[in-house]
Amino acid sequence: MTIENHETTLEGTEETASLTSIIKQLEQNCKNCHTLTPLTCVTNCKIWEQKNEMRDLYEKMKTPNFMTNLLNTLKNKRRLQILDLISKSKQSMLRLQKELKALGYYHSQQTIAQEYIKPLIDVGLAKENQNLYSATLFGCQLNEIIKNNHDIGNTLPAHSECYEEIVLDMMLNKPKTYEDFEGIIPTKSIARILNRLQKVNLIETTKENDYVFFFRTRRDSHKARFSPTEERIYQNISEEGISARKLCEKTKISLRRTYKYLRRLKGKKLVFTRKKPKTYKLTAKGIQLASMLRELHDLALEAFKITAQTINKTKNTKH
Repeated sequence: MTIENHETTLEGTEETASLTSIIKQLEQNCKNCHTLTPLTCVTNCKIWEQKNEMRDLYEKMKTPNFMTNLLNTLKNKRRLQILDLISKSKQSMLRLQKELKALGYYHSQQTIAQEYIKPLIDVGLAKENQNLYSATLFGCQLNEIIKNNHDIGNTLPAHSECYEEIVLDMMLNKPKTYEDFEGIIPTKSIARILNRLQKVNLIETTKENDYVFFFRTRRDSHKARFSPTEERIYQNISEEGISARKLCEKTKISLRRTYKYLRRLKGKKLVFTRKKPKTYKLTAKGIQLASMLRELHDLALEAFKITAQTINKTKNTKH
């Protein structure tokens, strides 16, 4: 199989196929290739270039804080715009500068290189060859996930330990209480992180009063003396408990008077209170962002696994 055919086979697959299937295709094409000399692979073969790219990515991903560095890199709109540009075609520095100017950003080429392109290269999303910049295979795949979320930096802190992202991921399946985050997020940071996520409308919780619930005691109500309003309040307290606000809505009695009669019922030992822990849940905006972050995490995990397998196969073949 010729080098040209290798390249044609890969065209159009990076945006639709999974990273695993693309790497497997690279390996299969490489096995079927019969070059005249090894030098041909090193100098001309796109597949060899992409496999080498995977080796570089694997080394980057082995660093302890890779995922944190990756997420912090992505929380910058201009970097994401550059990633989108270089995912479509190779770009010179001059061309990138012009494209950014068209978007209203006026930066020197040095600033573009140091502040925007270098961070993309450091986390394996971009590469440079002969003064032309392009997205890596990993970068192209990631761009497909994040290309409609360039404002991620406006909702999440740019330089952080990514605790906000952890909290969002934890709540993706079901609401969580404050206690659920203890042991995973530093205790001193939990309240600050939850408040920050609420301010940008990513999570929500109901008002504090709704977390004090009223329940009936086991005392025989037939032996008790009720005023008409007390009985009305009592009969509307469900077995699973109810908040004063909900009780107020059900009975059409003002909240102030509802509390008044609940106190009387407590005095008669017919009602008791129990606090339920406040729960936090994702808003629609939060679900969208958390789902996207989960996709990014899954892609990074897939990339790490498949590159590790590829490298191990190469080592075993040599032995």
